[in-house]
Amino acid sequence: MLPDLFSPIRIGNMEVKNRLLMSAMSINFGVDDQCHVTDQLIEYFVARAKGGVGMMLVGGGSVHPGGQELPDLPQMYNDACIPSLKVMVERVKKYDICFGVQLMHGGRQSYLPEKVAPSAIPAPAVVKGEVRALEIDEIKELVDCFAQSARRCKEAGFDFIELHGAHGYLINQFMAPNCNIRTDEYGGNFENRTRFLFEIIEAIKEIAGPEYPVGIRINGNDYIKNGWELKDTVRLAPLLEKVGVAYLHISGGVYGSTELTIPSMYTPQGCFIHLAEAVKKVVDKVPVITVGRIKDPAMANAIIKEGKADMVALGRSIIADPEYPNKAKAGLISNIRPCVGCCLGCIHAVLAKEPGSCVVNPDVGREYKLAQEEAAKEKLKVLVAGAGPSGLAAARMFALRGHEVRVCEKGEQQGGLLALASKAPGRGELGDILRFFREELVRLGVAVQYNTPLSKKILDEFSPDHVIMATGSMPDMPVIKGLFKSAMDLVTNVDVFSGEEVPGKKVIVLGGGMTGLITADALAEQGREVVVLNRKKSFAEEMSSNDRYYLRERLKKGKVKLYKEVAIQQFTDGGVEFTANGDAFSLTGFETVVISEKHLSVREAKKLEKQTRAVFHLIGDAKSPRHLMYCVSEAEEAGRAE
Repeated sequence: MLPDLFSPIRIGNMEVKNRLLMSAMSINFGVDDQCHVTDQLIEYFVARAKGGVGMMLVGGGSVHPGGQELPDLPQMYNDACIPSLKVMVERVKKYDICFGVQLMHGGRQSYLPEKVAPSAIPAPAVVKGEVRALEIDEIKELVDCFAQSARRCKEAGFDFIELHGAHGYLINQFMAPNCNIRTDEYGGNFENRTRFLFEIIEAIKEIAGPEYPVGIRINGNDYIKNGWELKDTVRLAPLLEKVGVAYLHISGGVYGSTELTIPSMYTPQGCFIHLAEAVKKVVDKVPVITVGRIKDPAMANAIIKEGKADMVALGRSIIADPEYPNKAKAGLISNIRPCVGCCLGCIHAVLAKEPGSCVVNPDVGREYKLAQEEAAKEKLKVLVAGAGPSGLAAARMFALRGHEVRVCEKGEQQGGLLALASKAPGRGELGDILRFFREELVRLGVAVQYNTPLSKKILDEFSPDHVIMATGSMPDMPVIKGLFKSAMDLVTNVDVFSGEEVPGKKVIVLGGGMTGLITADALAEQGREVVVLNRKKSFAEEMSSNDRYYLRERLKKGKVKLYKEVAIQQFTDGGVEFTANGDAFSLTGFETVVISEKHLSVREAKKLEKQTRAVFHLIGDAKSPRHLMYCVSEAEEAGRAE
């Protein structure tokens, strides 16, 4: 299977077993108070080394305390870091992998009160605060810091290092005209703006040795006004090849760019491939690596086969399933737990200075604990009520633990509200995790009975030890003056996505959370005039900022009118009277109101607990309506608890 993807390649002096690189990712956990790595981070990488990737990078290796991107990332700027790194390398290198570190300085994108950059220009987004321009002697010092950090990596046993020259961090800041307005030898023309990078490469080769592989990640395009562009990358690539870099890893975007560095499900898969393809045309021998939502192994194989790049970098896909390479090589594509591109557990959490995680893989960051997990002490009979994501995840985990599991679902199909949400424009990948769970249950021999609500009859027939109530939630109907007397049709977002109700041409959506906005987007795409009334201060707070960004851009194109901090006075026959931010509004001529605010847990069947010996457990929306991340995590935790 996939012969091109799983063919070997030579990178510098390294022989790499396949064409898959696990990208450097700032996961923001697994270091102690001195930012030295701990077992938590080591086991995170061990799990992914076992998974079969050819090359792998530790992310966020800071070369200077003044350039620490995030608070809980590995330190590379002091020799005291070497012992813990040696332990990591020793544990990881048992699995036939080339292991490296990405070295970086955050510059103006560092989460520090005092930031430095080529020029005193603040970052355009995400990170706030004043920035001080670096002096010449400080630039020279940072060149040496990169070189000394590379030496430490080599002494710790890492096979290679990668310079982070992309995504708006310090090296990229020197290269991009919009953040480098210096008039000395480090600013102005192309040669001056790239001088910092070439001095770093030269210093590393002098201190770590000319044969020590140095790769570089650079942007093919910053996607921001007056930023670094593809024409610049095409000009730079042959020069980097000439000075002996081991590979060119081509990405895109900076903080505040129109195309985000970590794109969400709204962005086409393989969104940055064209950038790498353009670079590959201008270099002779140096390998080119591509990246950007490449989650399908067949797509990855085609990239290599068609010569668009020499390797494929996977980030979130390897977070979601560490065994992705092994499964792909064995032809077990449907067994790969898929990233759904929500950006919530990974980049959103990390930018909030929280530990990284994953919506579909609750094991992230817990690998060191799960390595000590014991087998279930006894085989239990478990009945799961509900075949939404929580129920399916729980059923899978109970079955993996060796228990006898049955699922009953009152509806005609699996998926619950998530299946409906996956029908919204651009959100079809949410259905990928449902497909994964469905096929896992088939593989594990777990029966799912549809059109079968939880009942006394089912309990008596199966006689379970435990009942997992994953019965979901339903929209809550608010009590607002005039709402139920209005001549407008009153429906819910569930009615809209299920197709049970067809809204009119002019629609009011009540609710500015994620469900409200994706409902508005779907209606706007159908050509309807849509207004969203949000009674909260912010829109879709439960979404990641990356995912929300693309959705908000879609709503702009659909000309959806958004109001927040809304206080509704009353609904009328054809509209509504309300205030928003202190201003009064009156909408008329509307035909439909779609309710998409709060949800209520569905748990009536819990009363059956008194009629059986089984112990009942509430999980997911049945416990409390909230995001998919918590539902899946809670479900798998329930499966491990017995």
